[in-house]
Amino acid sequence: MALALTFSRANLGIDAPLVSVETHLSNGLPAFTIVGLPEAAVRESRDRVRSAIINSHFDFPSKRITVNLAPADLPKQGSRFDLAIALGILAASDQLSKDLLSHYEFIGELSLSGQLRYATGLIPALIAADPQRISLVPAANIEEASLPLKNKTIVANHILEVCAHLNNNKPLPLTIKDKPQHQNANAFDMSDVAGQPQAKRALEIAAAGGHNLIFIGPPGTGKTMLALRLISISPPLSDSSAIEVASIHSLAGKENSTTQWRQRPFRNPHHTASAVAMVGGGSNPKPGEISLAHKGILFLDELPEFDRKVLEVLREPIESGRITISRATQQVEYPAQFQLIAAMNPCPCGFLGDTRQNCSCSPNQIQRYRSKLSGPLLDRIDLHVSVTRLPVNMMTKKTTVNETSQTICDRVLKAQKLQANSRGKMNAQLSSRELIDDGWIKEEAIEWLSTAIEKLGLSARAFHRLLRIGRTIADLEFIDTAYEKSQTQVQIHHLKEALAYRQLDKKI
Repeated sequence: MALALTFSRANLGIDAPLVSVETHLSNGLPAFTIVGLPEAAVRESRDRVRSAIINSHFDFPSKRITVNLAPADLPKQGSRFDLAIALGILAASDQLSKDLLSHYEFIGELSLSGQLRYATGLIPALIAADPQRISLVPAANIEEASLPLKNKTIVANHILEVCAHLNNNKPLPLTIKDKPQHQNANAFDMSDVAGQPQAKRALEIAAAGGHNLIFIGPPGTGKTMLALRLISISPPLSDSSAIEVASIHSLAGKENSTTQWRQRPFRNPHHTASAVAMVGGGSNPKPGEISLAHKGILFLDELPEFDRKVLEVLREPIESGRITISRATQQVEYPAQFQLIAAMNPCPCGFLGDTRQNCSCSPNQIQRYRSKLSGPLLDRIDLHVSVTRLPVNMMTKKTTVNETSQTICDRVLKAQKLQANSRGKMNAQLSSRELIDDGWIKEEAIEWLSTAIEKLGLSARAFHRLLRIGRTIADLEFIDTAYEKSQTQVQIHHLKEALAYRQLDKKI
């Protein structure tokens, strides 16, 4: 029977559903039809497959060829189905044995010569692969194929190698699974920062609890320099989180998705970025900056210069940790558990409150500038920290030895381990019930904060965020203490320090 079945994987957000590639050859005028909601790149595979088969010295059948990509209601995108389609045609025309096809899942784009090219979005397909089947992928994806996943993987350079393997003429070896080496490529260190004790303390709290942070200060005071050093005091990702991050970068077409293994992503989009670039989307949805910053840091420099609509789309992902993109034919969801770090000037000219240069802005100009940031967005930023200009002698003389990033990172790691062992998650992810009802905060501390919130007119969201910051401050104080609640409860002085980091609440 001139019918063959091969298997592949599609991309649907972070998922990779199974696609059955059914190939049928029948009599009639020569034709090559692909059905099953293929988009342009899939339809163009007809020409790539035909040339690859001919240039690999196989016969391209002069028959009516119908390829069905099932399920038919799932949109198919990209060139990843080339290899499965080509092998289905060869098997249906009896040029390739059908015996082993059901034991494999094939992913790869074909060149006109039959070479296998790099396939984007491969890692989600490998994660979702059936453990009873072997994934056969291009050799250009060897780094992704070598990740320590449960599936078995084989890589090949050419369709001839694949056919020789399936015909048992020259079997290909299984890919050796191994963890990539973690390489800390960060060249920035906290010891480079002179002064700014409050800003450095805020960075440590943000890193320990996963809190959002904004720096406010005149130009040249070190806001960007401080933000760039947050990665250096953040502990490496776990292997499971590293695979999750690599999956998203693989979907975005990053060929070096595993080169910075276990290092937290740091995304720094320009203020001209659009809303689609920030959250993802397009006719064929792709992950945006907030998803590429998953498990890492999204740094927005010159925050008020971003379009207000772009900033407003961040509000829901900050709370939910994911972004859902809806289109007429499909709905995809990407993870977006990022840490928002921002920097801004206090006014349009930048010198409001500066000790060396007078501000030239009118009150109306300052109000318009700051009103670009909505109250709901600022409410979701836990720490608001002023960065002031340093005296010249502090910049030219090294009076004290600053702590290195590694020293601070050790404390941050201990605090995060305390959170994991006692509460099972980062403090920034704690619910109000987990904070209050579980007894991690003293009753008198809650009463004191409630009174302060009423006097300052802050929201309920700010109340709970202050509790989370206070919890992180307490964790940093009790990193060498047992995990008993009675010994590590949040006290009033912890909440007083947390409240000192809400400086914009009184000004906007």
